[in-house]
Amino acid sequence: MREDTAGGKLPLANRRILITRAPHQASELADRLRGLGATPILIPTIEIAPPTTFAALDAALAALPVFDLVAFTSANAVEAFRQRAAFLGITPAPRRIAVVGSSTARAVESLGLRVDVVPPIFTAESLAETLAPEAPGLRVLLVLAEAAPTTLRDRLLAAGAEVTVAAAYSNRIPESSLEAITSLFRHPAGYPDAVTFTSASTATNLVALLEAAGLTLPATVVRASIGPITSRALRDLGLPPTIEAAESTVAALVTSVTSAFGASDR
Repeated sequence: MREDTAGGKLPLANRRILITRAPHQASELADRLRGLGATPILIPTIEIAPPTTFAALDAALAALPVFDLVAFTSANAVEAFRQRAAFLGITPAPRRIAVVGSSTARAVESLGLRVDVVPPIFTAESLAETLAPEAPGLRVLLVLAEAAPTTLRDRLLAAGAEVTVAAAYSNRIPESSLEAITSLFRHPAGYPDAVTFTSASTATNLVALLEAAGLTLPATVVRASIGPITSRALRDLGLPPTIEAAESTVAALVTSVTSAFGASDR
C-alpha cells in the first residue's frame, strides 16, 4: 500500500483511474492523481485534428479587426487559432477576448494576450449570460471545434449579437484506443475504479469505443465529470455522472474524485 512521506496512506492508494483526455492534455491530471497514490490509465478517447476546412477561420483571421470580440471555447481552440495565424503569417491582436473558463484563459495569456471576459461559471451558457447586456450589435467571432454544440452561438444571436463561427480544429477518436479500451473492459478483474471525463467528446467517444468492442461501461465504475456540460453529455448517453467537480478545472476534478473515494473508505 502506498504511503505519503509522513507514513500515512495516500487517499487514492490502490485506485486505478482511467483518463480519457487527449494525449497532449493528460499529463496534469495524471500527475495530480499519481501524487495522491492512484494509478492513472491513459487511454485517450479524443485526439485533435484539423477541421474539414480552414476557410472560415482563414477569412476571420484576415478580417480580425472588424470583430468587437473574439470568444474561445477551449484551450484547444486557442492553440489551433495560434497555429493557423502563424501559418498565414498573421499576428492576431483581437480588440477584446472572452473565454469559457480558466484553462482557456491561461492558454490565451500564454500568447501574451489579455482576457477581458471570463464567466462566473465555466460554461457556454454562463458566458452567453455574461455577454448578453452588451450583445445587441456586438460583432463576435467564435473560435471552436468543428461540430461543437451551438449553445453559445444561438444565445448570442438571440441576444442581438452578430456572430461568425470559425472551426479551428476537430475532435476524432484515436484508432489505437479501441484495442486498449477492449482489453481494459474485457474482464471485471481489469476494470478501473473510476473514469474521468473532461469534455462531452471524451464521454461520447468512450461510449462509441465500447460499442465498437461490443461492451458497455460497468455500473461499478465511478463516472467523474469535470463540469455541467460534460455531465449533460453523460446523462444524454444514459450514464449520469457519479460525481461532478465543483468547478470545471482539473484540480477540482481531482478533489471530487479524492472525496468520493475517501467517503467510500470510511
